Amino acid sequence: MSADPQTLAFDASCHIFSGCGFPAPGLHTFMYKPIFEVAGFEFNKPMLLALLSTLIVVGFFWAAFNKPKMVPGKVQMVGEAGYDFVRRGIVYEIIGKKDGEKYVPLMVSIFFFVWLMNLWSIIPIAQFPVTSLIAYPAALAIIVYVLWVGLTFKTHGWGGGWRNITGYDKSLGWVLPLVVVIEFFSNLLIRPFTHAVRLFANMFAGHLLIVMFTLATYYLLNGLGFVYAGASFAMVLIMTVFELFIQAVQAYVFVLLACSYIQGALAKSH
Repeated sequence: MSADPQTLAFDASCHIFSGCGFPAPGLHTFMYKPIFEVAGFEFNKPMLLALLSTLIVVGFFWAAFNKPKMVPGKVQMVGEAGYDFVRRGIVYEIIGKKDGEKYVPLMVSIFFFVWLMNLWSIIPIAQFPVTSLIAYPAALAIIVYVLWVGLTFKTHGWGGGWRNITGYDKSLGWVLPLVVVIEFFSNLLIRPFTHAVRLFANMFAGHLLIVMFTLATYYLLNGLGFVYAGASFAMVLIMTVFELFIQAVQAYVFVLLACSYIQGALAKSH
């Protein structure tokens, strides 16, 4: 596995004992030059990967369910398994079967879209998790946030919606004002931020570690450093396998939280 040279500005002649320091990865690792620019609009590699993710998810489920059969083929079988995993394993468990059925298509779409954007990190040539750029998790978190707020007021009305959001309960007594303030800021301001950052931070850190050990492997390939290069390459393999697990977990957690917010909006009490 190798890192994308466009993002690293890496000198191929730079090795240990050659007089240059280790070219540590940083924020420049996540910055790409535009593939093309039209009227001030820049289209870069992460945008391309996000677009491909959309086309792949839509194309796969269209192929799986466009002409469903009683005896499913391989594509339909995989599609049904993935759809059923999100529906029964997340949506039904959190929201419930009756209320949650209408949100299954959205949650399935988000789950596989996030998972695929994460997976680009370990796919040759692509080798970049789109969700390691905060704009993409933030956009998805905003969609969930708008849905949650809208459902809250639609279900409970104006007054009931604010009680749901602020946790208003007269039985709390003198601590009620403190609870209202904490719940207000927690739900309306902090919730969408943490929803996005949880996904972003994990993918950002994972990609940075893989790039660091990949660079270290190449950097140490000189003289006695060869021994340490092997250890660094082993870490690349270990981190890649671990990243596979984290990519799926983060997609699961993102959808799990989205469902919990919807469930809170639909619940009779906060």
